[in-house]
Amino acid sequence: MMIPSRGQAALLTFCTCISLASVALVLTITFPEVGNNWFWLTVLSPLAGVYYWKRASRKEQIKVKMIVADDGTVSEIIVQGDDQQVEQMRKELVLSEKGMVYVKGLV
Repeated sequence: MMIPSRGQAALLTFCTCISLASVALVLTITFPEVGNNWFWLTVLSPLAGVYYWKRASRKEQIKVKMIVADDGTVSEIIVQGDDQQVEQMRKELVLSEKGMVYVKGLV
């Protein structure tokens, strides 16, 4: 289960605030008769964080299929899922892709 991050919500709120302030600056120059009231748009920026917080959670699923040879040894494992989760699983279990050979780095 992926859960929302407070840091990402704060960053999203900050970036939205800066973006709305930029829009307000352009609108202030374009429509000078309204004055600096356009900067009140920045009050809406926390709504971006709230939207993220409510919609960011999701379930991650990985499907694994093991193909067993006649002698009982595992000959192949087929993994289906999110790229990041599959890569993390491959690293933790020290698995390599079919037909690929692991070459140790110089460092």
